[in-house]
Amino acid sequence: MTTKQKRFIRFFWISFTLFILSIVTIFSLIAFGKIGYMPPIAELENPKNKFASEVYSSDMQVLGRFYQSKENRVFVTYKQLSKHLVEALIATEDARFENHSGVDIWALLRSFVKRGIFMQKSAGGGSTITQQLAKQLYSPTAEDIFERMLQKPIEWVIAVQLERFYTKEEIVNMYFNKFDFLNNAVGVQSAALVYFGKSPDQLSIEESATLVGMCKNPALFNPLRFNERTRERRNVVLDQMRKSDYITAEQCDSLQKLPLVVHYNKADHKEGPAPYFREFLRKIMMAKKPERSEYGEDQQQKYSEDSLSWETNPLYGWCNKNKKADGSHYNLYVDGLKIYTTVDSRMQQYAEQAITEHIGKFLQPKFFAEKRGRDYAPFSNKISPEEREMIMQRAMKQTDRYRIMKKAGASDSEIHRVFNTPVQMQVFTWNGMKDTTMTPMDSIRYHKYFIRSGFMAMDPRTGYVQAYVGGIDFKQFQYDMVTNGRRQVGSTIKPYLYTLAMEEGFTPCNQMMHVAQRLFTEDGRVWVPRNANKKCIGQMVTLKWGLANSDNWVSAYLMSKLSPYAFVRLLRSFGIKSKLDPVVSLCLGPCEVTVEEMVSAYTAFANKGVRAEPIYVTRIEDSYGNVLANFTPKMSEVFSEETGYKMLTMMKGVINEGTGVRLRYKYGITAPMAGKTGTTNQNSDGWFMGVTPRLVAGMWVGCEDRAIHFDMTADGQGANMALPIYANFIKKVYADPRLGYTQTEDFPPSPKYTDPCAESSFIQNYQTEPAEESIDESFQ
Repeated sequence: MTTKQKRFIRFFWISFTLFILSIVTIFSLIAFGKIGYMPPIAELENPKNKFASEVYSSDMQVLGRFYQSKENRVFVTYKQLSKHLVEALIATEDARFENHSGVDIWALLRSFVKRGIFMQKSAGGGSTITQQLAKQLYSPTAEDIFERMLQKPIEWVIAVQLERFYTKEEIVNMYFNKFDFLNNAVGVQSAALVYFGKSPDQLSIEESATLVGMCKNPALFNPLRFNERTRERRNVVLDQMRKSDYITAEQCDSLQKLPLVVHYNKADHKEGPAPYFREFLRKIMMAKKPERSEYGEDQQQKYSEDSLSWETNPLYGWCNKNKKADGSHYNLYVDGLKIYTTVDSRMQQYAEQAITEHIGKFLQPKFFAEKRGRDYAPFSNKISPEEREMIMQRAMKQTDRYRIMKKAGASDSEIHRVFNTPVQMQVFTWNGMKDTTMTPMDSIRYHKYFIRSGFMAMDPRTGYVQAYVGGIDFKQFQYDMVTNGRRQVGSTIKPYLYTLAMEEGFTPCNQMMHVAQRLFTEDGRVWVPRNANKKCIGQMVTLKWGLANSDNWVSAYLMSKLSPYAFVRLLRSFGIKSKLDPVVSLCLGPCEVTVEEMVSAYTAFANKGVRAEPIYVTRIEDSYGNVLANFTPKMSEVFSEETGYKMLTMMKGVINEGTGVRLRYKYGITAPMAGKTGTTNQNSDGWFMGVTPRLVAGMWVGCEDRAIHFDMTADGQGANMALPIYANFIKKVYADPRLGYTQTEDFPPSPKYTDPCAESSFIQNYQTEPAEESIDESFQ
């Protein structure tokens, strides 16, 4: 061997040794975090993932999710994955997955030779599933190929570390939970639902192949935009599964011939069942401790209610009252909570359908017809042009467009010019959004035409809220008329007044002369309530007759025998939080109350005088199924059991022979039932409260502004606006045997009390025409 050869050999080995040492040094420095980012051991053992919180109905249906933008990810375990998903991923992305420790040397060499030397584009990838997981977890998006090359060695080291801490199954599971499939489908649970309307364990072979095919490039292989291209990629995955003997050649051939069928379910918190309820839940759980400085001068009542809720309601501000193991507060958007609610998905669906059927198909067309061709529409004919203009200007100033222009320094004349210039826009209709051209002011006026509603149903024995509908369309009308909106309750307040009378020794059989009543206010003024009921004038009538016919004179008579202050105290016991003035006219319902408060109060009539507070959530779990909180009913006694039986007797009369009788003769409902209709001045508000042994429901119907309403009493009374919603709802409930409600179930009989003043039997009376609703047009 010549000296030259010896030098060459020495140089080769020295260079090779230095190369190996430099590689070892570089990877050691990477492993110790000296080069690039190496996550600490604690983070590798517990990667920081952001999981959406899920809201479940009482019958275990997913109502919706709370998540940050582009983080609609729900944790699933390996056992919840279809085996086809796992097989498709391994066959396509990492055939030697079970045999390497994070880095596949042979795949790297193959990729280097074919791509680097032979410049072949179809050389196959060198990244293992574990490396891809490392990239998803810790590598930011590279701005150029050089930066991406620098990221690769770091990912190799992280992949080896991940293999040390996790089993192969856990790595696959983490991969599927982390991957972003686009269209707000992050993680395979969301992807399976968004693209196929299924859970991951229900995915077929071809559906699994489609999702795995998207993993190469979800933007390029997006089944919603590029169906055929994604189908071709799916077929490549199916062929890889054949090569790996996961499916037979015959299966592969038949599956490749299938079209790519997608059942797209848009992931949007405004879509899906119970959107008003989910938004209510989000707000109440994420609420912060009330600070007086954050409330305006006109929000003292709101501040008081929120402060009380913070102290007494465990669900209010739950996320900010409770901490995780690391000391931080829970977050609905990232902590993957599972929230189990009391709402029944079927009853929720029936409630939403009932509102659509009555308002969308009957009431709204009737309102449009009444206002058609009238220059004051949609306002009442009793509203002056000046009042209409004032309402419209106030509405304009509440829009985002106005606030943005005002903040930008636009003058009033510029703002008015913009609001009176036609522009292209979409407007709401009951048949879907409609493209049109109109001025923003005309758009405001147009949307004021729409009749709104609030509906809630709950179990009086437990307080479980089983249906919650805050309006007619959450995307367009987001103001919640169950817990936020307060409207005058009209005659639905009368059962509370009668309750006070029964507690003070009255009976349903007590009689009074049916004539106009004169009461005196504290300042000595005379108050004479008007009465729409023209029956039995000058005759003796019972209290039971008075409630059944919603008679104002009978209510005023009772008020003259009772104390307005005692009445207010009783209303507080019923759970009414609204502002209440202890005046004689309170007996006719001028106070503004929420649907939630009314339904909770009426549970006492079905529950022998015991009121149930609404319960919305039964328990909360973390993403691993550990129970974090349980919620139990809160009950309080409002009146005696004997009074309860007396009130049921009278309120049954409302349904059997009074203002609610159309439930019998028109809708054919035969179930034992109590209830009360309600109408306020000028037909601005229509109410109905329905009570059965195991279900209490309340609903309000009206327009956004009290100045907008039906001009005709026959159309605008509670028996016509609200009662039919209840009728449609309860008929659907009775027709569904899964729910367990029947029309034969009766209230438990009283061991001591019977109805001594029953004027006639139900069979004789339920087919008669309904009594005329007593309009509460009497506040002076």
